[in-house]
Amino acid sequence: MELTFAEFIQGFTVPVIIFMVLGTALMIVEMFTPGFGVAGVLGILCFVLAIVFRADSLAAALWMIILVAMLVGVLLLIFLRSATKGKISRSAIVLQDQLKSEEGYLSSDDLQFFVGKDGVALTVLRPSGMADFDGVKLDVVSDGEYLECGQKVRVVRVEGRRMVVQAIKPDGELKA
Repeated sequence: MELTFAEFIQGFTVPVIIFMVLGTALMIVEMFTPGFGVAGVLGILCFVLAIVFRADSLAAALWMIILVAMLVGVLLLIFLRSATKGKISRSAIVLQDQLKSEEGYLSSDDLQFFVGKDGVALTVLRPSGMADFDGVKLDVVSDGEYLECGQKVRVVRVEGRRMVVQAIKPDGELKA
């Protein structure tokens, strides 16, 4: 049996309309307030109840699912627009501060200071281990070579938190 649009609309009873309006209101509350998600879960439950009360056939249930999906999609678009350019983007919910390295903020310790510094391997480096640089003990990685404990090393580059060292010859030059 085919369901026409007029028949679909006639099937909207007072409980169906109440559940749709309540579900929409709860979804809006969930989108615009930070929280646990109770309003969103209750909104989804209201939409499910509206579908159950309206669905006297499979076709009516499919039409209700499409209607609810479109309604939630429109609400989501409104929320995303507000989150990027609207009232939410100017509220306390959205973090406005930016911590930039130009202003002195760093996401991790700035280890670039150690490039070119000489130290002593505290453990065997095969290729990772620990080294001492003027009393500062740091995790280091050799440039692929095996280095003995007590070997003099120099930091040749820093890649994030990874400090790469090379062995120093007795004459002060780096070993190749």
